[in-house]
Amino acid sequence: MSSDDKKKINAMMVVEVLGRPPEYLTETLDNIIKAIGEEKGVVVVEKKLVEPVAMKEKPDFYSSFAEIGVELEEILNLAILMFKYMPAHVEIVSPQNFNLSNSGFNDLFNELTRRLHGYEEIARILQTEKMILENQLKTILGEKKEELEKEKAKNETKGKEKKTKEEKIKKPRKPRVKKTKNVKEEKKENDS
Repeated sequence: MSSDDKKKINAMMVVEVLGRPPEYLTETLDNIIKAIGEEKGVVVVEKKLVEPVAMKEKPDFYSSFAEIGVELEEILNLAILMFKYMPAHVEIVSPQNFNLSNSGFNDLFNELTRRLHGYEEIARILQTEKMILENQLKTILGEKKEELEKEKAKNETKGKEKKTKEEKIKKPRKPRVKKTKNVKEEKKENDS
């Protein structure tokens, strides 16, 4: 066994995917395995893809996974793979014990911190954008509500006007009585 083999870290990762159609899942897992193999300090030594299976809760969705055996130059490479590909399971097969120097720990923790800050920044941006969209939606809905209220008030006014016109039409009119002068009054007027 050479000194290079002792330095190598062997690990197994399980990467899960779900979605549809089932062919897409297999293609996606192949692409993930290829991308993992192209990472610096990582060699894919073994891969096993499981055929997609329909989910019990949602039969139109499928799930699948791949078991990926990797050989890594250092523990930092494994940390990067974990953050980048978010495997469902990771197992370090060998070596049994690690000798990690201060600089090795520093590299590992700095990479961890850098990734966490990146995710936090994304989360903050998304929260801010969400607040902006909510405020815009409230404004739009508020304006729409005002428009609807104005339209409703306008329709109610028209309805009242129409109703009063209908009431006038429907009310029976009192017949106009022409005042006629009685015969005595007419004579008086004529005589005068």
